[in-house]
Amino acid sequence: MPPTTATALTSWAKAIRKALDAAGQDSARLFAEAGLDPALLDDPSARYPVAATARLWRHAVAATGDDAFGLTVARHVGQTTFHALGYALGASATLHEAFERVLRYFAVVSDVAELGFDETPDGWRFSIRTDGAATPPADEAIDAFLALIVRLCRGLLGRREFAPRLVRLRRAAPRHRTAFERLFRAPLQFSADENALYLDAAVLHEPLDGAHPELARHNDEIVQRYLERLQRDDIVARVRAAITGLLSRGEPGAAAVAAALHVSERSLQRRLAESGTRYSTLLRDTRHQLACSYLRDPRASIGEIAWLLGFGDQSSFTRAFRRWENCSPSAYRDRSASRS
Repeated sequence: MPPTTATALTSWAKAIRKALDAAGQDSARLFAEAGLDPALLDDPSARYPVAATARLWRHAVAATGDDAFGLTVARHVGQTTFHALGYALGASATLHEAFERVLRYFAVVSDVAELGFDETPDGWRFSIRTDGAATPPADEAIDAFLALIVRLCRGLLGRREFAPRLVRLRRAAPRHRTAFERLFRAPLQFSADENALYLDAAVLHEPLDGAHPELARHNDEIVQRYLERLQRDDIVARVRAAITGLLSRGEPGAAAVAAALHVSERSLQRRLAESGTRYSTLLRDTRHQLACSYLRDPRASIGEIAWLLGFGDQSSFTRAFRRWENCSPSAYRDRSASRS
């Protein structure tokens, strides 16, 4: 079952920002409204809570009026987006091997879902399941991921005409159905009982021109080390993600975060202590980082930022910010503006 407070690599959000900017939208504003710190986009290992990225997807679709926006975002994903995993996939010997890598290392990208790769009477089915997610990803996130998989297959095969036999999506039929038809070039079923691609068996075992076993193994090792580090840092990342998701409802206490993570408060505090930190420290640091990020957007009022950070009123936020930065929020904003 996916974890209660799931996270995703910020690389996804980076692709969303690129797509928003290309569409002439104010990506900084939309990130702030979703409660996401855009400064984390510069950290290749940083992660966002899936609940917040789902809000970003909703804001992006509303801003662009494009319910096929996930397909647009997929065009802004390249081999380097997912770091070593992208290079490992590119060095796979066959599509079958590439799909196995996607399954093995999908937690690098996100831990909100479970993938399946199953043999069928007519070929293979690649599926993404989110039934156990406390906050499932947006429909557009599923669209983007399956579109990315199809684009990956075309790139590895060197054949733009490659298409799955069938595409089944749980989402309702979009207004921009033609965008789906142009990308997938396959029969489409919307309002289905699964999110899945159905593939011919023969194409999965064709030798790929870019096969490079040594390069694939080298990047597998890098991805594995990242996963091991992610698992060690898991509790800290999940607490930060939970805090971010709860802040707009008011200051979340340790008990509320523990409940969101389905652990006891005592267990949460013990695990944080083992990681060398405390809940109060993570709450303070998360608020501080988000505050600095929000203040760099001149259109967000101080009052709005105070609410986004869970403060009861603006004066409480101002006092806290003075402790963090030795200046008022407005002075920090002026200083940041003068540097840009």
